Amino acid sequence: MPGEQVLLDENVEAEGHDFFSLGSFDVSADGTRLAYAVDTAGDERYLLRVRDLVTGEDLPDEVQGTAPGATFAPDGRFVFYPTVDASWRPDKIWRHEVGTPAADDVTVLDEPDDRYWVGVGLSRSRRYLQIELGSKITSESWLLEADDPTGAFRVVWPRREGVEYTVEHAVVDGEDALLVLHNHEAENFELVVAPVPEAAGSPLRPEDASVVVPHDPATRLEGVDAFAGHVVLSYRREGLQRVGVVRLGAASPVSDGGASALPDGWDVEEVSFEEPLFTVGPAANPEWEQGHVRLSYTSFVTPGTVYDYDVATRSLALRKRQPVLGGYEPADYVQQREWAEADDGTMVPISLVWRRDAVGLDPSGMQADPVPVLLYGYGSYEISIDPAFSVPRLSLLDRGVVLAIAHVRGGGEMGRHWYEDGKTLAKKNTFTDFVACARHLVGAGWTTPERLVAQGGSAGGLLMGAVANLAPELFAGVVAQVPFVDPLTSILDPDLPLTVIEWDEWGNPLADPEVYRYMRDYSPYENVREDVDYPRILALTSINDTRVLYVEPAKWVARLREVGAPVLLKTEMSAGHGGVSGRYARWEEIAFEDAWIADVLGVREA
Repeated sequence: MPGEQVLLDENVEAEGHDFFSLGSFDVSADGTRLAYAVDTAGDERYLLRVRDLVTGEDLPDEVQGTAPGATFAPDGRFVFYPTVDASWRPDKIWRHEVGTPAADDVTVLDEPDDRYWVGVGLSRSRRYLQIELGSKITSESWLLEADDPTGAFRVVWPRREGVEYTVEHAVVDGEDALLVLHNHEAENFELVVAPVPEAAGSPLRPEDASVVVPHDPATRLEGVDAFAGHVVLSYRREGLQRVGVVRLGAASPVSDGGASALPDGWDVEEVSFEEPLFTVGPAANPEWEQGHVRLSYTSFVTPGTVYDYDVATRSLALRKRQPVLGGYEPADYVQQREWAEADDGTMVPISLVWRRDAVGLDPSGMQADPVPVLLYGYGSYEISIDPAFSVPRLSLLDRGVVLAIAHVRGGGEMGRHWYEDGKTLAKKNTFTDFVACARHLVGAGWTTPERLVAQGGSAGGLLMGAVANLAPELFAGVVAQVPFVDPLTSILDPDLPLTVIEWDEWGNPLADPEVYRYMRDYSPYENVREDVDYPRILALTSINDTRVLYVEPAKWVARLREVGAPVLLKTEMSAGHGGVSGRYARWEEIAFEDAWIADVLGVREA
């Protein structure tokens, strides 16, 4: 269109490559330069380049072997970027001066602890460059005035084992301040306001901070974004994402919670939506001074939607919705929440979606006959699998398949305790929760074992391998994508990518015999059974996967075949952990998986 400029055409950049991934993309504040990094192998090591956006030509600057996340200092003269160590851990932050050789780049931070990953960025206010370090359970932030990019970063809050925090620069009552979201003596996190440390060697003291959103056992605070006149909070309650807005001019404490569903403190105005299941969060909001909050919204039945929330009027305006071809009507589909009782009495949420006229279901979801069901699960790293729209999924829904997501422990759907109850020596809860969800769907009449397929990837692939051993009689099929199915062998080898940082998630079997025994007791590879009939299993992996090495699913599949399990292994030869790249290649991959699922479930025509 007139007046528009193409900064980078990934289709052009990808020509001649079987795989292409963009890892960094940042434009200088004056709009004249672009820093971008590409991976053409799938091994997550990126070549960083700088493009002159006036001429459209790449400058001679090239840095090999970077990690994603390069960022410009506001003057566009310097680029800060991370690199990885031999285990693919981002461990260093470098400063590159545009126009100089990469050999002259300066290391500004080198993290020796193998448990920590590092990253770099720029505050929304563009006042500070920020370096963030984090293990699975501990974090640390460093700041540098953005107008002094060659200066020394200073720590905000020195790391304390088990304490996680994030930092956001804000201007409160006309003064620079830091919004610190932390979990020190606050399992679900609390938000405090604190002064900016004045110099190196003078980090934030907890006694200088004021609590503005206290801890609440029913609400998991997940993020904070500051703007010139307001603050946006992202949080989770009752298994669903929420967004609240604080107008800084009216951010004084209130005694009754005001318009907020959060505890007493700042008056938080929650943005409400009518659907029973949905996913919402801040979208791209690059401007410091803006009177609205751009939100990204979706549900099982509502395509990706962009809203603008006007902070002054508290009104929501629809800006754009993902078009869906083929006459899609949201009213043709139904979504609802059910609860399954786990072995220990814990109630586990299940989110479901189906086509309203599906054979075997009446419009309210009451079962006349068992229907085919695809049950998805993940359950690790406090990652929540939230209800979201998917165009490819329509192919299965229109064939009468019900999609169900088991929000098992180990994820973050129900708060931090949900995660803690599904990791390390409580990891088996993830697997038994999923089995409980499957049994609930069978017992409630939704489906039968002959019409039930389980699906999960990566750590969710570990879940698939575990439940195939625990309850093979419950499933007709299991789809395990890039599955972490030989965890004990991998976690015992600290030289492998990611192993050391994973000890906080799974435990360290090298140092703790109890962890060794526990992992040995659930490892899918170690526990393949000879006395059962396994369901059909589809395992998918990639040669260049640096997170779950392809040898894990290959070894697992070989063991399953030894006991006569009907298993198929599909290996991508030019891909990484995220699978193939390219729109059409990705569609072909999804079509292959869905065709396999449809065949197992016995569904044919839409």
